[in-house]
Amino acid sequence: MKVTVENKKGLNKDIKVFVDKKTMDGYMDEKYEEIKGSVNLKGFRPGKVPREILKRQFGKAIFGEVLDKVLKDTSTKALEENKIKPAGQPKLDLKTYGEDKDLEYVISVTELPKVEVKSVENIKFDEYTVKIDEKETDKRIQEIAKNQPNFKDVDKDVKSKEGDLVVFDYKATVDGKEFKGSEGQNTQLTLGKDLFLKGFDKQLTGVKKDEEKTVEAVLPENFPEKDLVNKTAKFNCKITAVKKPEPVEINDEFAKNLGAKDLNDLKSLITKQINDEYKNSLERLSKNQILKEIEKFKVDEIPENLIEEEVKILSQGMSEEDAKKSRKNFEDIAKKRIKVGLILNEFGEQNQIKVTEQELQAEVQKQVRMMPGQEKMVMEFYQKNPSALSSLRGTVYEEKIISLIKEKAKANKKEVTKDEAEKILKESQKVETASEEKDNKEKTDTKKTSAKTSAAKKAPAKKAPAKSTKAKPKTKKVSKK
Repeated sequence: MKVTVENKKGLNKDIKVFVDKKTMDGYMDEKYEEIKGSVNLKGFRPGKVPREILKRQFGKAIFGEVLDKVLKDTSTKALEENKIKPAGQPKLDLKTYGEDKDLEYVISVTELPKVEVKSVENIKFDEYTVKIDEKETDKRIQEIAKNQPNFKDVDKDVKSKEGDLVVFDYKATVDGKEFKGSEGQNTQLTLGKDLFLKGFDKQLTGVKKDEEKTVEAVLPENFPEKDLVNKTAKFNCKITAVKKPEPVEINDEFAKNLGAKDLNDLKSLITKQINDEYKNSLERLSKNQILKEIEKFKVDEIPENLIEEEVKILSQGMSEEDAKKSRKNFEDIAKKRIKVGLILNEFGEQNQIKVTEQELQAEVQKQVRMMPGQEKMVMEFYQKNPSALSSLRGTVYEEKIISLIKEKAKANKKEVTKDEAEKILKESQKVETASEEKDNKEKTDTKKTSAKTSAAKKAPAKKAPAKSTKAKPKTKKVSKK
């Protein structure tokens, strides 16, 4: 195989590949030997069909398969040997080919630009850790305790009030008739939370143990018996207990009930929990700072075909006219995205970053856990959609790259309080919202301008008076970008 590389323009290259007839014959011989044993033709024993007969019967099909294999093998080898990384699918132009002939073809390819990643180590970014005050931890534990009160029976003469737990049995009717699910035993309601039927527990305020009380409530939209939806039901309630909340004592026993070893262990777990609530958001800020710095890196030339592909993605769902008007803005966004992608990928390759099957499956499980109740559906989605799995692999790959950049770059470590973290995140959210609003405004303005232009084209032209001798002024066309 002979390979000649010609630079056409910038990143565009033509690679001439020549494979001599002898090599092509060798590929053909291998293929004939491969199929000879599996061909059954009348009058010949298996494996004994003469080549001339095989050539007459299957020659074109065999050559087609061999040509595909040779083109794939030699084009891949030509690119690898010349260290050319294609930006997109290369185009092959066959010049000479056929049985008993040399093969000559040209690979037209746009090469990925060379990018410098050494300066990644000079990137500066903020790395936050949140220092959780003991008071914050104690406050959170107290809130947990408040939401898990102990209830103690009161004397039968004591009336219930908001915050008490009322235990009751009931029988319900609609229009005097019982219905499916109209009876309940040992039902418990904390008064004031309104968790049963709207306005139900309010009517149980002031009841005592062993008292009977009729409560009326409207059955909701999601009630199983659809013909009873929005109808008023009467509940005959027999109060079996009224219980008052008692403060929970925060001690080792309380901590063990929550799954901790003791109170100190619970405090450590709660502190970590509060920290984790801010960790992901603050890490995202650090990542965005790194990506913004990478956007400033210089890349001499970005492949036009990659820009076109990215612009198409950005303009999806827009009319052709709107897309044209937004093209310059989309091109700028596309160039930034592609530049960042090229640099991250080059950094990943130079540092031999790979995504293992275990890491990919761990990410799938993470996505599954994020959709409780729909685990099976999410798992099947990734099993049946290789492109979605590939996208997930790309996400893991990028996160591993960013993680390594953080190790090599210059971190400005900042320890902040919970309140300071909230302020930082709030300010960041404001900036993001302002940026989104600006983008939305630009799109809206583009659509309005497009609509006006479209209306102007559809409007009937005004005719000049019949006797007018004045020159008709030229109409200035609306500029289309």
